Amino acid sequence: MSAAPSAPSAPPGPSGSPRVSARLPVFPWDKLEPYKATAAAHADGIVDLSVGTPVDPVPEVIQQALTGAADSPGYPTVWGTPALRDALTGWAERRLGAVGLTHAGVLPVVGSKELVAWLPTQLGLGPGDVVAYPRFAYPTYEVGARLCGATPVAYDDPTQLDPATLKLLWLNSPSNPTGRVLAKDELVRIVAWAREHGVLVVSDECYLELGWEADPVSVLHPDVSGGTYEGVVAVHSLSKRSNLAGYRAAFIAGDADVLGELLQIRKHGGMMVPAPVQAATIAALGDDAHVAEQRQRYAARRTALRAALEGHGFRIEHSEAGLYLWATRDEPCWDTVAHLAELGVLVAPGDFYGPAGERFVRVAITATDERVAAAVQRLTA
Repeated sequence: MSAAPSAPSAPPGPSGSPRVSARLPVFPWDKLEPYKATAAAHADGIVDLSVGTPVDPVPEVIQQALTGAADSPGYPTVWGTPALRDALTGWAERRLGAVGLTHAGVLPVVGSKELVAWLPTQLGLGPGDVVAYPRFAYPTYEVGARLCGATPVAYDDPTQLDPATLKLLWLNSPSNPTGRVLAKDELVRIVAWAREHGVLVVSDECYLELGWEADPVSVLHPDVSGGTYEGVVAVHSLSKRSNLAGYRAAFIAGDADVLGELLQIRKHGGMMVPAPVQAATIAALGDDAHVAEQRQRYAARRTALRAALEGHGFRIEHSEAGLYLWATRDEPCWDTVAHLAELGVLVAPGDFYGPAGERFVRVAITATDERVAAAVQRLTA
């Protein structure tokens, strides 16, 4: 009896097809759905601490700027309005210590995740090139490398990498997920090494304004950059500090030659921040009061959750900045996820951020005060 014919291979297509799955890892959050269902079945409802999405209101000053620019029938510019560029350079000078940053050294982007995912492609990287990122890392660094066919490499110390094929070196301080902050001396050493070898450094600093037990420093600070932005770019987002995740408001700053090339590419690609969002960004960067108020909210939630987790037998590592607690019970992360789901609390498994996180979970501090209080009560009962 002849063997049954094999099933035909699936044609190329959208997400989930062989063509896509060969290039990209499985979308990690899909794995969390069964645990989310368990947590949602809790009598008092789920406390979702898995995704660091803002839950507090958009500050009124930003909402007013957005609605005031609602009548924007024409196309916005990719580079942004002169007023927006003034706001970006002014904020970088005031908050990051950047000196001599001109309009040529800033560029608005449609949310920082878009930038992270597509930067290697826009830089013209491909097969034979290496994109390096921290051992514990936001998954999109790897995704960006794979989208353009480059080789993704995780590191502990970037200066131990082979610079021959290394084209893009990602830094992330404060770190997502660990909250680790790179000391100024370490940043100086890394930037000097990268410049010596002609490697572009792109520093993801989206949590820089959320330092708790450390004061994060930007690669644009003259003590790190040496007063020149050659070979360094910083990535910043308004999602966390201003509750603007829904606005997709972010920007990059640094090496004018690199940003000039990206500007031309993004013009061709039509990567434009909407005009009302540009106006909202100007308002957000010009107002420090709402940032201080939001910090106070997060600080109180962080203090309550940390004490409850430690009382429940967790150990917190790093977490000196950012919106997460990097926690472990010295067991496989999925066992911890399952345990907390039974209490109605959903967290992110550490292996989402690389194999080195397999015994940790990431606990977001972005839930409402009421939900944080519910989590604390369940952990301490």
